[in-house]
Amino acid sequence: MNASTRRAVVTGAAGFIGSHLAERLVADGWQVTGVDCFTDYYPRQDKEANLASLVHEPRFDLVERDLAHDGWQQAFAGASAVFHLAAQAGVRGSFGSSFAQYARDNLVATQRVFETAADAEVPRVVWASSSSVYGDAETHPCVEATTPTRPRSPYGVTKRACEDLAHIYRSRGLAITGLRYFTVYGPRQRPDMAIRKICEALGSGATFPQLGDGFQSRDFTFVTDAVDATLRAGTVDDPAPVYNIGGGDEATLARVISTLEGLAGTRLTLDRRPAQRGDVRRTSADVGLARRTLGWTPVVSLPDGLAAELAWVRGRTPTAGVVVA
Repeated sequence: MNASTRRAVVTGAAGFIGSHLAERLVADGWQVTGVDCFTDYYPRQDKEANLASLVHEPRFDLVERDLAHDGWQQAFAGASAVFHLAAQAGVRGSFGSSFAQYARDNLVATQRVFETAADAEVPRVVWASSSSVYGDAETHPCVEATTPTRPRSPYGVTKRACEDLAHIYRSRGLAITGLRYFTVYGPRQRPDMAIRKICEALGSGATFPQLGDGFQSRDFTFVTDAVDATLRAGTVDDPAPVYNIGGGDEATLARVISTLEGLAGTRLTLDRRPAQRGDVRRTSADVGLARRTLGWTPVVSLPDGLAAELAWVRGRTPTAGVVVA
């Protein structure tokens, strides 16, 4: 099938990774239907800005609907692939009474997506899991088949439960693949994420609230690398049920801060605070399975990726509203 005859559905299309994926699909010749409900987790104007390059694109249309309700299912009819990236994000916010929102937007919505895709006989479903399913792993790097999944946050529990849902629907014949993204960053990153907060603080002179001692480490993944892996998972023959998607450049928060200070030419003022519940000490991905079966290798180095996000933060401008179906 030629790319020009393919149609993809991207849930969470106005979000960080979703908007980049929608752009990539359109650039590759796909017809794309985005589905997003513009939750108030962060400002709507930020999400509209994410879609600025797609607003007048004839190969893109946007359906503003909540996956936990009806009115979006018809978009799956005739789709070549569904990329389910919509979710309630955030580890720390998933504790307490707000967990009900996570259960609704992650578990309930995901089950409805899988059920609808199965009913519509969609050839391929790719969905966003998370490195949070591993919790505080005892050995590194984490390997899909052998590292136990022991989430340390309610958010991680929802993603782990969605992996069980995916297994059920896969056993029913739905070709479904989950991607355990490891700390994706880059332009359009959510405003609650550390790298964006650091970039903004360096520009404004504001104090950055550092959680923990600064020596916690993450396997940082640049957004275009994550998008490339996602697209490959949606197009290769017989992908695995789940993949680690990590950038291969594990770094401490202290190293990230130092690198960004060097790029910005200024020092960051820190407000040191205790680590928060749900946070893990380290993440590190073995991506050998993705290399072997997706032909995927991350290509953006951490310094280059940080420079790109810093430039984006410095150059952000308001964007006109988005017309939705």
